[in-house]
Amino acid sequence: MSLRLSTVILPVRRWHEGGRDQWQRAEELGFHTAYTYDHLSWRTFRDGPWFGAVPTLTAAAAATERLRLGTLVTSPNFRHPVTLAKELISLDDISGGRITLGIGAGGNGFDAATLLKGDEEPWTPRERADRFGEFLPLLDRLLTEDSVTYEGTFYSATEARNIPGCVQRPRLPFAVAATGPRGLKLAARHGQAWVTTGDPKLFEAGTPEQSRAALRGQIEKLAAACAEIGRDVAELDKVLLTGFTPDRNGPLESLDAFVDFAGKHAELGFTEIALHAPIPDSDFATDQAAFEKIATEALAQLR
Repeated sequence: MSLRLSTVILPVRRWHEGGRDQWQRAEELGFHTAYTYDHLSWRTFRDGPWFGAVPTLTAAAAATERLRLGTLVTSPNFRHPVTLAKELISLDDISGGRITLGIGAGGNGFDAATLLKGDEEPWTPRERADRFGEFLPLLDRLLTEDSVTYEGTFYSATEARNIPGCVQRPRLPFAVAATGPRGLKLAARHGQAWVTTGDPKLFEAGTPEQSRAALRGQIEKLAAACAEIGRDVAELDKVLLTGFTPDRNGPLESLDAFVDFAGKHAELGFTEIALHAPIPDSDFATDQAAFEKIATEALAQLR
């Protein structure tokens, strides 16, 4: 069974007060990738410390040697493709080619309206999809071409230069978060990986069995989107970000619970499972010892 374990480290700790230690510990534990959220604030953490994703990943790149690093996920809510591309190329260089960009259309709430004027309405799902449909292909070009000129409905670039480009060729990998038809088509065309958190409609009242059925359906739709353009869906890694399915953090309560959870999702076709690093007194307040035991022993039991 080919499965990788990754972690998500929320940027809530000062770098010199435990922040750096978390990233270094993730490398010591053998995680494949350590991601962080690319938000300005997030849910129950919005009234507490929250640091920027790109500076945090830059510091993590300097503090680690082997661990892959990435966002899970970046969105157009407060990013522009031209400036984001420059930051990503710099980050890929600093890390020695260890960056994965998790990217999606984003959603409403939390920090999504931070840059809007007081009389502006938050983007509708259709508007977010429209912007993402322009954002992602332009970012792809910016990361692979030395100079890009483009004028679209939402974004433009005039001789945007990105020399020398990414360390990873032809560019750093995209992990595209998507469940709707337009997003899945973008994942099929531009992604090296696909990301899901499951079906949000099942989070409160669904069952784990219903969740797995929904995830199976999402993978089938991804396969159909790949088939439309003549791509084998097996070329894409399939990443499950845990904590948002009906079992919530239950799989992290013990090694046996996680091995059961991971095995059932690997059978669906997932190749990577991302676990939130524990944060006391939060939605991610799992036991640190159990988390580390899962990190170091689960894959051996799944093989």
